[in-house]
Amino acid sequence: MKDKVNPEYLERVKQLSGDEAERVLSRMDGKLPKRFMKDKLTQDEAIALQLEIEDEQLQEWREKIAKLREEDEKKDKKKKE
Repeated sequence: MKDKVNPEYLERVKQLSGDEAERVLSRMDGKLPKRFMKDKLTQDEAIALQLEIEDEQLQEWREKIAKLREEDEKKDKKKKE
């Protein structure tokens, strides 16, 4: 898990409403909630880390989907030939 909080994500946290911040906190998993509960992280830092994790996961998902779509297109081309 990352120890340093990206300043860009801290800026994004400041733009969140209270409800939005609460929703992000509710999605935390792994070691992040424990670190937050033990006061090793501020709420803003925990939210920023969660947002960064979610962005990374989204990017990985997009790459996987793109790869699957490419494979499907190749299969479709072979079927047509």
